[in-house]
Amino acid sequence: MKFKVHILGSGSALPTISRNPTAHYVNIQERHLLIDCGEGTQLQLRKSKLKFQKIDHIFISHLHGDHYLGLIGLLSTFNLLGRKKTINIYAPEKLKELLDQHFKASQSYLGYLINFVATAAKISEKIFEDNVFTVHTIPLKHKIPCTGFIIKEKQKLRKLKPAALKKHQIPIALFHQLKMGEDITLNNQRLSNDIFTLDPEKGRSYAFCSDTKYNQEMVPMINNVDLLYHEATFLEDKRDRADKTFHSTAHDAAKIAKLCNAKKLIIGHFSARYNDTSAFEKEAKLIFNNTVAINDGDCYEIDFIK
Repeated sequence: MKFKVHILGSGSALPTISRNPTAHYVNIQERHLLIDCGEGTQLQLRKSKLKFQKIDHIFISHLHGDHYLGLIGLLSTFNLLGRKKTINIYAPEKLKELLDQHFKASQSYLGYLINFVATAAKISEKIFEDNVFTVHTIPLKHKIPCTGFIIKEKQKLRKLKPAALKKHQIPIALFHQLKMGEDITLNNQRLSNDIFTLDPEKGRSYAFCSDTKYNQEMVPMINNVDLLYHEATFLEDKRDRADKTFHSTAHDAAKIAKLCNAKKLIIGHFSARYNDTSAFEKEAKLIFNNTVAINDGDCYEIDFIK
């Protein structure tokens, strides 16, 4: 079952020929999510051959332009393509006002509904849940209210052992009880669940930590995450600049990955001053070895870990 993260934009505020502003596309068991939507995102979706009409949920971390200026264009394109399904947008409350003003001023009328869910920047909240996954916000420390997001796949049911079921002639009516981890009673005999089942795969997780200065307070929220994206706008030699702009260095991102026991760290949101990001990987790997500096067009699949 899929859990993929497609990188549509790996740069920061100033777009370059090779790097668009931030946007990540997530496919989790054919649920399609977009996290941030910098300018040019819909073109990046086309280049990556992703069917963006399947997107049902859009998460916006904060209202700096490089994280949302592509949204109005994308919503308009949805309309031109005849979208009828409701789109769910999770974002700072002021974004709704911006969207309403735009569509009113341009006399544009969408043929579908927007379900807008306002996010709070100071506390972690569960903002979405279905039978496959949950999404919680991660309060970050930036110049303006900003949240990250952690997507957690729900735990699967226990796996049945066909040979054991056949040997003990377990009726189908008891299969669900076993999958739920319960013991069963057959012919007045109590039978332990572990005779008939195996542990399921652990639910996978992806954390998106957008613009923020170094912030240890997020660590408990992302503990043991399988894939961690953490911004790394600067190298450590630009520490003063990072502190002034409320951004992180590759060194900062690696420290967070190590503290939260992440399985893998991907870093991005690189300042346009850097043409080569190999130094970012080198700096981060001194602290957290399993680090990759992302590029536009990259795709990361989160595998099951038993």
